[in-house]
Amino acid sequence: LEGHRYNDPMSSGMVRGLRLSWRVAFALGLLLSLLSWSLAGAAPPRVKLLVVEGDIVPVVADYISQGITEAENDGSTAVIIQLSTPGGLYTTTQDIVRRILESEVPVVVYVPTGTWAASAGTFITLASHVAAMAPGSRMGAAHPVSVGQDIPEDSKQKVTEDAAAWIRSIALLRGRNAEQAELAVTESRSYTDGEALENGLIDLRVKDMDDLLAQLDGRTVELGSGAEVVLSTKGALPETKGMNLLQRFLQVIANANVAYILMSVGSI
Repeated sequence: LEGHRYNDPMSSGMVRGLRLSWRVAFALGLLLSLLSWSLAGAAPPRVKLLVVEGDIVPVVADYISQGITEAENDGSTAVIIQLSTPGGLYTTTQDIVRRILESEVPVVVYVPTGTWAASAGTFITLASHVAAMAPGSRMGAAHPVSVGQDIPEDSKQKVTEDAAAWIRSIALLRGRNAEQAELAVTESRSYTDGEALENGLIDLRVKDMDDLLAQLDGRTVELGSGAEVVLSTKGALPETKGMNLLQRFLQVIANANVAYILMSVGSI
């Protein structure tokens, strides 16, 4: 049959069917690849969690600064500082507040149930882009005190006036109640979580970390650069950056009471 084409209707139909099946399989494969790529790209947002418990001393400032820097570099949507402190050094508090104000990523301070953000913790909480407290927590009592030394009355007054002016400026910068914030310094006023929210010192009252992430999602904050950022925390799994062994040791021995005892022993 040379020179003639053999036409079998059944064979032609099978060829067309195979071609159609190949096209369908290719389309399905492409669709699955695109879907897999999309799911892989939709990773949950990154949130850096810093846990601060105890006195506010220089090593804590280093720890917080390192955590914020890491968050700025790894694309985290926010830094959460889980704070529980009775207070600490005034100069160290200034370093922490300055780092928060300069941060290129939103900083959230969260005071868990049963803990406090007293004295230095009040300044740090007010400086955050978003301040949140859980039921049973408290803040305030930020009047400056000295440990282990006598300070002349006029010098105490100067320090108090400076702290009062500073806490007012922080509160005004964050749109919080400057008058109530100042009372925490001048009158050692303390606030429960409900009172802090009612008086405009914090932004959120949350049950726990999950509730905090849920309430943060979609919230807009303004960074020090003037840029506005919309928080995306839905489905986030906080990545805890804890203190290393050396940092924990330095925090313990830098405690005001421990340091005073060590100095007394050294003098003896």
